[in-house]
Amino acid sequence: MTADDSFGRIDDDDYPAYTMGRAAEMLGTTQAFLRAIGEARLITPLRSAGGHRRYSRYQLRIAARARELVDGGTPILAACRIVVLEDQLEEAQRINAESAGSTTAA
Repeated sequence: MTADDSFGRIDDDDYPAYTMGRAAEMLGTTQAFLRAIGEARLITPLRSAGGHRRYSRYQLRIAARARELVDGGTPILAACRIVVLEDQLEEAQRINAESAGSTTAA
């Protein structure tokens, strides 16, 4: 990848730009927390050629929501499940809104 290719990914929410250390620093959490939500399969970081975990901005937003729940006293596995359910609900609401819009347009 050239430097020019990298600039095209600056706005890509799915580009794995952050190392585990940087991700933990940005979230104000520990690397162990990131490993734990990875083990719970809330997020699956990509791996660099050297095998290091790399996180996208989208994954960091998911991790931040899980951290909010854990900081509020929710066990980590429950927090991960809540985040997944919230995401599913948001998607279902989006689909329903699109369906309602196409029904009224017809």
